[in-house]
Amino acid sequence: MYPVPKRPLLPRGLPVLWFLSIAIALGSLRFLIADIALVMPAMLHHALERPLLLYAHIFFAPIALALLPFQFSKKLRLRRPGVHRWLGRLYGAAILVSGTAGIFLGFQTEQGPLAASGLVALAVAWLSITAIAVYLAIIRDIAAHREWMIRSAGLTVAAVTLRLYLPIGELTVGFENSYPLICWLCWVPNLLFTEWLIRRTTKSPAAQSA
Repeated sequence: MYPVPKRPLLPRGLPVLWFLSIAIALGSLRFLIADIALVMPAMLHHALERPLLLYAHIFFAPIALALLPFQFSKKLRLRRPGVHRWLGRLYGAAILVSGTAGIFLGFQTEQGPLAASGLVALAVAWLSITAIAVYLAIIRDIAAHREWMIRSAGLTVAAVTLRLYLPIGELTVGFENSYPLICWLCWVPNLLFTEWLIRRTTKSPAAQSA
């Protein structure tokens, strides 16, 4: 058991990540008004067969993504704790809706079982880890809450890493060959990195010398 620090250290490149999060969140709004067949052809079957689930997912996921920089703002947390809590509730609610829709959409993907399992596993992990983070905030275990929020953030920014990997896959082996693997690569390394980050910053001197 590692002692929990008051505030886990976050990566130095965080501003870049926050910029990408907000940019992608804003850019994702185009999916709500544009022709899905043109901007997101792989999701066309969802738009035709289950539009409510699709639009619930693509509307609420960007909200969670856009809220991340504010939830990790130390100034906001210390100066406006009430705002921090309400934004946290909105973040959790957005993930509840988007993640739940994501489970059903994942099962119905036309990209094969590898893609389906990756998408469903992401949605389940996203919902579960965020629920733990919210529960820890409710019982006022703030140190543990921050750790689980870091894990939740790692899954939320899968929306960022997904968009970084997609053009690489498209230009190398093509969308159909790369997408099933990207459905796992967009979030598993993120989660592993957050776990490494938390353990690296919470390991006690005694544990390090053991």
